[in-house]
Amino acid sequence: MSSNQKRHPPTLESAFEMMESAPDAIVIVGDRGNIEFVNAQTEKLFGYRRVELIGRAVELLVPPRFHSRHAARRRDYAREPRVRPMGAGLELYGRRKDASEFPVEISLSPIVLGERHFVASAIRDITERRRFEHELRQKNIQLEAASQAKDRFLASMSHELRTPLNAIIGFTATLLMKLPGPLNADQEQQLNIVQSSARHLLSLINDILDLAKIESGKIEAYLEPVSVASVVVEVVESLRSSAEAKKLALQAATGPYAEIVALTDRRALHQILLNLVGNAIKYTPAGTVRIDGSVTDGGVRTLALRVTDTGIGIKPDDLAKLFQAFEQLDSSNARRFEGAGLGLYLSRKLATLIGGALSVESAYGQGSTFTLTIPLSGVPA
Repeated sequence: MSSNQKRHPPTLESAFEMMESAPDAIVIVGDRGNIEFVNAQTEKLFGYRRVELIGRAVELLVPPRFHSRHAARRRDYAREPRVRPMGAGLELYGRRKDASEFPVEISLSPIVLGERHFVASAIRDITERRRFEHELRQKNIQLEAASQAKDRFLASMSHELRTPLNAIIGFTATLLMKLPGPLNADQEQQLNIVQSSARHLLSLINDILDLAKIESGKIEAYLEPVSVASVVVEVVESLRSSAEAKKLALQAATGPYAEIVALTDRRALHQILLNLVGNAIKYTPAGTVRIDGSVTDGGVRTLALRVTDTGIGIKPDDLAKLFQAFEQLDSSNARRFEGAGLGLYLSRKLATLIGGALSVESAYGQGSTFTLTIPLSGVPA
């Protein structure tokens, strides 16, 4: 630098040149609270021309009801200046020239030029964001009301649907027991169809209601010590007649876990096994459906219950959608197997609820193995 060149300190104007095209409104305030500089976006946002703002108190841009509070905050900031980013948790408002108000976010930055101290305020209009947040809150209120209405509806339907179905099943059973009098062969066959259809419908209703409760978070696992073998025996006995009707061998090897007590939800465990064994019977034209299990200890003791069948199996491409709700792998117009496609979806939800997992291995045309794993923590080994 030559001797005749002088080092000029930065001027206010040169320091603010780059702020002129900033996307937010920029207002530079001096140490006495007067506006020293505004950019083009400030004119656009507040409706003032630049000459109407320079030299005026910054409170001109603040609603009158906040003037005293704003002045106090400005003095506090001057005593301890620091960078305050946008969204600092304050509910702030700006005031336009036409006296209309709008919500804003403001970031503050102290600036020192020579002996002078300034505060740079970057101001952003958040009207649209506030409107969106308000609409979102209203939607959430509506969704909560809808959820409560759905819960009331499900509770009502639980009673209204189950009561007549239980009556149908009960009176059909009475007729089949021939307590009111003898039946001919046709009558007995028709009543068996009525009873089977009613039980199927009741099972479907129970699945839908249980699924609705799980997905709305209205159902929680009730953990208690449960004899796993006793649950398996209950499931086998309840489905034995279905297996015998198809001349299937229904086997349960409970020896490996005969003494196992799991801290789990008995009803959920029963429902999962009932769905798995029921599905195995449904999709096995001939052969065997078998339940067995084993205990592993890979740091956490775990019980694996396996339901294996010699049924139709599952195509590799279908495995990915097997546990999806309302998914039927046989989508032909004349499906051989009735059902809503809820059983496996509900079973996986229940498995997750009790801290377990549900998986499948299958060979198309040869059979499938569904494995339920549940932790054995919390009970003696």
